[in-house]
Amino acid sequence: MRRPRTLLLPGAAACAFAMAASACTSGAAGNSPEANAQVAAASGGGGDLQAAYQSTVKDVLPSVVQITTQQDLGSGVVYDDKGDIVTNAHVIGDATSFQVSLATGGSPLSAKLVSSFPASDLAVIRLTSPPKGLKPADFGDSGKVAVGQIVLAMGNPLGLSSSVTQGIVSATGRTVSEGSSGGGTGATIPDMVQTSAAINPGNSGGALVNLDNQVIGIPTLAATDPQFGSGAAPGIGFAIPSSTVKRIADQIIKSGKVTDSGRAALDVTVRGVVDQNQQPAGVAIVSVSKGGAAADAGLRAGDVITKVGGTPITTVQSLTTALAALTPGAKVQVTYDRDGATRTTQVTLGSLG
Repeated sequence: MRRPRTLLLPGAAACAFAMAASACTSGAAGNSPEANAQVAAASGGGGDLQAAYQSTVKDVLPSVVQITTQQDLGSGVVYDDKGDIVTNAHVIGDATSFQVSLATGGSPLSAKLVSSFPASDLAVIRLTSPPKGLKPADFGDSGKVAVGQIVLAMGNPLGLSSSVTQGIVSATGRTVSEGSSGGGTGATIPDMVQTSAAINPGNSGGALVNLDNQVIGIPTLAATDPQFGSGAAPGIGFAIPSSTVKRIADQIIKSGKVTDSGRAALDVTVRGVVDQNQQPAGVAIVSVSKGGAAADAGLRAGDVITKVGGTPITTVQSLTTALAALTPGAKVQVTYDRDGATRTTQVTLGSLG
């Protein structure tokens, strides 16, 4: 059984993963008060909204599957009629073979790993013998997602197959960092969709869906309140936007790997360093990739990065977060220490792949 992993937010922690599975956690087993209030107001006592919910569930739920490894359980979304299924990297962990249960019933189906991209916490697996009638989900444009929009989270929370919760989009464009303990990837993921829809153990890798029957995100993380240790903060969950999902999944399916993630990179291997008081003091470059962004800018092994643009860099996590806010090809000033002297250089950022 994997323990919940930590999600690192400004002023808050969070967790995902599973009780009996590799998945997401949340303290809310039902829907948040704000979501319930919106539903009540929108429905006006009528059945139009209820009918819309039922139509969306009927249309999309057959595309949401349960993924089981020898130890863990999570969710996935049918990506195409060839048997490709997209899910979270943390759902599959180190496994390479899986049992997939369709929402439409029948015996579990065998699947194999195509490839995993932990930096964005995404992976694709493929059914060994795709059945006829396999229903791919319709992935929408996450750039059109709006705060206040009603959404449904579909997955297999607590092993309860084909479950649905409802809420709203609470925010967009969140940059969220997850912990690496308990099987987490340690990824920092930009542009996340924040939702009040309840995300519970087993929802990871499932579908966040709008009422146009489109998947707009993959539920991945849920927040906890650090004042209560590992206690959950109800109604704060995060989903990887569909634009990122499509970008990564298309490359994995086509070539078996990700070569252009759309995320900025310095093309270096680094480690954290501390000062004389054992406080974080920067990030030391262990190695640079030949022909990479850092090498082209004159950075070399042994340099200690202390600032990217106007952002102070004290830890590896702070460097990752700063880069997550930038794009490949962008030019940024990097401040670093070399042989006791502080220097700066302009770096044209590469692509994380």
